[in-house]
Amino acid sequence: MADHKRKVSLTSISDEEQLPSLKITHGTAVALVKRPKTDEIQKYGTTALVQAGPKRTSGLQAPIMHLTGHKGEVTSCRFSDTGEHIASGSADKQVFLWNTYGECANYGVLQGHKGGILEVQWMPGSERVITASTDHTVAMWDAMTGERLRRGKHHTAPVNSCCPLSKSAGDDNMFVSASDDGQLVIWDARERNPAAVIEHSQPLTSVVAAVSGNVVYAGSLDNTITGWDVRTQSAVQTLRGHSGTVVGLAMSPKTGNYLASTSLDNTVRLWDLRPYCRLPNRCERVYTGAPHGYEMNLVRPAFDKDESMVASGGADRTLTIWNLRSGEVKYKLPGHKGCVTQVDFHPKEPIVLSGSVDKAMFLGEL
Repeated sequence: MADHKRKVSLTSISDEEQLPSLKITHGTAVALVKRPKTDEIQKYGTTALVQAGPKRTSGLQAPIMHLTGHKGEVTSCRFSDTGEHIASGSADKQVFLWNTYGECANYGVLQGHKGGILEVQWMPGSERVITASTDHTVAMWDAMTGERLRRGKHHTAPVNSCCPLSKSAGDDNMFVSASDDGQLVIWDARERNPAAVIEHSQPLTSVVAAVSGNVVYAGSLDNTITGWDVRTQSAVQTLRGHSGTVVGLAMSPKTGNYLASTSLDNTVRLWDLRPYCRLPNRCERVYTGAPHGYEMNLVRPAFDKDESMVASGGADRTLTIWNLRSGEVKYKLPGHKGCVTQVDFHPKEPIVLSGSVDKAMFLGEL
């Protein structure tokens, strides 16, 4: 392992430098707030201004925070398990690390990939980050020091997706990657070579692990989602219904009973993974309202912490959030200037995160 470690730059700014103007070397955050109505109250010869506005629902500095700094499209962004930090990956080959609260300071930059970042994920414990890149590699990073802990070189084509294998078990060493070469590769950060390689007949665009960690689901160019048993390396389930390439997957975080998928057919589908599902094709609901465009971006969905909402970005430059059960659109959030590629819900508070090809991210409370 020592031969494969490489120091990377980690930019940090002191509190004294951040507070006056939030001038950060790589990224900046701006609070976007409308000026609230005020009432003047005269008391003992002095004037007090009492602000009247909607009740706040989160610990964010402002209801909406605008995070900028990437020089390329933001392809992926995620909250850490604690909700205290954010990692964002971009076509500029860098991963930015941000604080969720306060002025959302960009406290670190992970550099080392030779191609654009296509997905970034936090490992259990919020101390490690994994990345998938167009340079045909995956990498694991120490989010505290910025050191690259592991570089996985096995794929022969761009790596579109990666995810922790056993997040519920707290395993911060095992992870999975999916690539255009049609391979699912299971990695152990403690080993030099892949732990297992699973072959699929078509390029793979997305991957997510079941809560148990025994099954991984991969979306493919053939419009299907295949569940693979990592112990036997055999296909145990195939989900059919999409009429376009599956470009993003998300596992329900609370129970692991549901899988959400986005597709170039302009739909988001909800799949029931429970053993005794009565639906013949396991597709419980189809959500519409988040279209894809000619860019054919990898757009990744998300569940909220209570599994009551599912969300996805779209080429219409908005973030759409549906009621999980009814399929009703609860929120249609504008603001981005390009396709919204990634959505994530805060693990503890009613906060949603979005990233876009406009090189920026929004943090907003619901």
